[in-house]
Amino acid sequence: MARIHAHTRGKSHSVRPTSKNAPPWLTSSHTELTSIVIQLSKEGLTPSAIGTRMRDEYGIPLLKTIMDKTITEIRSENGIKQDMPEDLHQLVQKALALQRHLRTHNTDNRNVRSLELIEAKIHRLSKYYKRNEKIPKHWKYASVIAQLE
Repeated sequence: MARIHAHTRGKSHSVRPTSKNAPPWLTSSHTELTSIVIQLSKEGLTPSAIGTRMRDEYGIPLLKTIMDKTITEIRSENGIKQDMPEDLHQLVQKALALQRHLRTHNTDNRNVRSLELIEAKIHRLSKYYKRNEKIPKHWKYASVIAQLE
């Protein structure tokens, strides 16, 4: 499958574990794993960073196969809510960083185009999350492309 704003196929990603069962070397219980996820969440880690830390430090390849829940579901069951989904939040942060860059380097036309593409992704994702009620219906991302030109 192709990338959204490029003509190439995306091939770079980590390989998910093939087995849908819990690994045989795992000795941790569900309550221990839940407490680890809650502790890492309170440290301020995102769900993807928690998954990476669980894989690298605790030897847990995929938490969903063991717990039958995603990290986001475990967090929400224990009262740790995020105001917006992680992928949308990362795109907004990337757009804000690019806006700061363009304030000082206002003739950087290549990054003006990059900001347009990032904002298109933000609008597309926000429509999806509004439809599935992950963000409020009145949530709006204010574009700054018109202000730059």
